Amino acid sequence: MDVTTARERLEDMLAELDRSIGVLQGDPVAVREYSAADAGSDLTDADRAQAMLTVASAQRRAVIEAIKRLEEGVYGRCVDCGRPVPEGRLEARPEAARCVQCQGKQERRR
Repeated sequence: MDVTTARERLEDMLAELDRSIGVLQGDPVAVREYSAADAGSDLTDADRAQAMLTVASAQRRAVIEAIKRLEEGVYGRCVDCGRPVPEGRLEARPEAARCVQCQGKQERRR
């Protein structure tokens, strides 16, 4: 993927994530009379929104880091081993920081 296309895709992703995060940070529950069932449902909704916010925030950080790699001229290189990140991986995940092998190692450590 060329640098211009990568930058456009990453900036589009960042704008979309910022919109999503803004919605998730809003108050999803209107003021109303609550029953015990409503309170349980609202808690579940709040937990779900918090989980989605956590994921979106992590992805936003990854996109910002990818933009930094573009600016530094190292985009498309694995941050661990320095080998090229496969083109197909960058097409699917423009924010990818690692080659498939190093990403697998990273996920096994978690």
